[in-house]
Order: sequence, then C-alpha cells, then structure tokens
Amino acid sequence: MTAATWVAITASAIGAATPLIYAALGELVTERAGVLNLGVEGMMLVGAITGFAVGVATGSLLLGYAAAALAGASMALLFALLTLSLQTNQVATGLALTLFGVGVSAFAGRGFVGMPIARLPQISIPVLTKLPVIGELLFHYDALVYLSVALCALIAWLLKATRIGLRLRAVGEAPAVAHALGEPVILIRYLAVLFGGAMSGIAGAYLSTAVTPMWVEGMSAGRGWIALALVVFGTWKPWRVLAGAYLFGAVTVLQLYAQGLGVHIPSEFLSMLPYAATIVVLVVICRDPRMILLNRPASLGRSYHSGG
Repeated sequence: MTAATWVAITASAIGAATPLIYAALGELVTERAGVLNLGVEGMMLVGAITGFAVGVATGSLLLGYAAAALAGASMALLFALLTLSLQTNQVATGLALTLFGVGVSAFAGRGFVGMPIARLPQISIPVLTKLPVIGELLFHYDALVYLSVALCALIAWLLKATRIGLRLRAVGEAPAVAHALGEPVILIRYLAVLFGGAMSGIAGAYLSTAVTPMWVEGMSAGRGWIALALVVFGTWKPWRVLAGAYLFGAVTVLQLYAQGLGVHIPSEFLSMLPYAATIVVLVVICRDPRMILLNRPASLGRSYHSGG
C-alpha cells in the first residue's frame, strides 16, 4: 500500500476510536467509584438518536450533543436510582438498561431511518492542516477528536493528582472507610454514574453525526461492550484505555480496507476481527491476575448503603 493509503487508514482509525474513547473513559470513572454499569450500549444508542434528532430539528450539532449528553445522563440516573438507592443487582440492572436503550432508540428513531445530517465539520488549522503527511495525520479532525485526548489527560490528572480523584478512588476501594471519614459515598457514586452516562451519550451522538452521519437502528453495533472491555484492557488507567481504543479503531478500519482491496477472506470473518482481537487481548491480560487486581477497584460491583 502507498503512503497515502496508510495515512488514510490512520486517520480513519482515529475517527473510529473516538466514540470508544468517550464511552470507555466515562465507564472508567464510573468503575473507579465502585459501580459497574453494563448499560453503556443502551446509553450510546439513546444518545445517538437524541443527538441526531435534535441536530436535525434545530440545525445545531452543539445542541444535539448537549441533548445526547443529557439523554445518556438520564439513562444513567435511572440505573443509579435502581442500584444505589434501591440496591438492585448492578449486573442485572445494567443488562436491562441496555435492552431498554435498544428498544427506546429503535422506537424513537422510526421516523429518522436513512435521513442524512450534515457531518460534524473538521477543524482547519492555518498552515498546519496543509502540511504533507503530518497535516493529514494530526491536524485534519473535528473538535471532538481533540477533545477526547484532552478529556483523557484531564481524567488522568484528576484521578492521580487531585482531592477529587482521591475521594473517588477511596469510594471505589473502601466505601465503608470513606463513609467513616465523612465522605458522601452515595452522592459521589451518583455523580460518577451520571458522568459515565453523559459520556456514553456523547459517544453515541458522535456515531450518528460524524462516523456515520445518519440514523441506523442498532448503529452502535456492540461498541458499548467494546468500551466496557477497554476499561479492563486498560486496567482502569485512562492513557491505556486511550491506546486500547486506537488499537481497536485500527483493527476495525483495517478489516474494511482489506475488503476494499480484495483480500480473499470471507467478509464475515473480516467483520469479526475487531471483536475477536478484543477477546484475545483480554484473555492474554487476564492470564496474569496480578495485573488486573493491581488497579481494579476493590468494591467494584458491590452494593453499599450507609447503614452497613
């Protein structure tokens, strides 16, 4: 392949990885607070249809993304009410949230199927955008691509170097101890879950307005589950999650280019490569339990209430 083809593959991989980054970073914050939300797929789909519908109705993608974040947070609030206040099982509730999101998005999107929308515009940086090779690789994306990297840096800094991060990690590791020290455990978990939902909503909106600028039922195509896997792949570390998202994006794009270049492998096999690669990586990582246990929040998935 030519250099131009490799540049195109790299640029496409970065675009494909961006919704995964938002969803995975949101879930990472949720899990660092000790809450396991398996409803990422459902929240992404609700965010996708909400962002698309508001964008079409108002002509403003900014309002579309704000609405998508609010829709994702609303779904997350439902999850938080059930799991944090009513103490339902987090795994079962998360799965139910995904099924609910799939159904709601399909119902709400009936009138928008196949309808196009103006793609999220790319940012043009004078001089830099026109540089050969480097301009295509680094300065040829929309605002949300750059914001995803900035978000990763911000979350990494907050978790490692601030009091906010310390409180969040304390709640995820030992909620009873954090409560004894005066921390509002349930409130912190609520805020973490809402943040995760908002990020999933934005991830979904990016799918319907940038990756594929139209609404298609079930368009997340399992990306919510990949985002969940990326949190484990990155061992709950933001920069590792970012790297994992780009790796998955690259595999996704490579299988598409392979089909276009006429590689003589069944298309079904090529389509499954990104998910197969994710499973293989997770199996390799999990062979060393110490790597997982080193960063895994000790109270992840465990219900907690201040009474005991």
